[in-house]
Amino acid sequence: MPDWVIWLIVAAALAVGEVASLGLVLGFVAVGAVIAASVALAGAGVVLQLVAFIVGAVALLGLLRPVATRHLHTPRALRTGAAALVGAPALVLERVDAHSGRVKIGGEVWSARSYDEAQVIEPGATVEVFEIKGATALVYQ
Repeated sequence: MPDWVIWLIVAAALAVGEVASLGLVLGFVAVGAVIAASVALAGAGVVLQLVAFIVGAVALLGLLRPVATRHLHTPRALRTGAAALVGAPALVLERVDAHSGRVKIGGEVWSARSYDEAQVIEPGATVEVFEIKGATALVYQ
């Protein structure tokens, strides 16, 4: 079996491992194996293939993984508009049930409904915003 086929099998196994773990490590190592397969396809020896694999995997892990992990997590401070209100605390001003109510979120009064239709929340209670639908906050206690 040619070396490049072996490297592609290794790359495929690593890619499957990345999908199973979602750790952003095995995927970059799999790309290193594809680089080594390319070197093997060009006719280079095993030592050069291993060097290409190691250099490629380490470079990708060192340069691209930090960038990828930063982009996966959007900090709360960067969310704007209604999305920034999800998870925020709110003060119940008028009784909140499945149909109506009023809450104060960050100094603004919003119409509200309880996320759980069976839940009734009395004025003065502190709730958390679960979702914003239009101009209505869905809240829960």
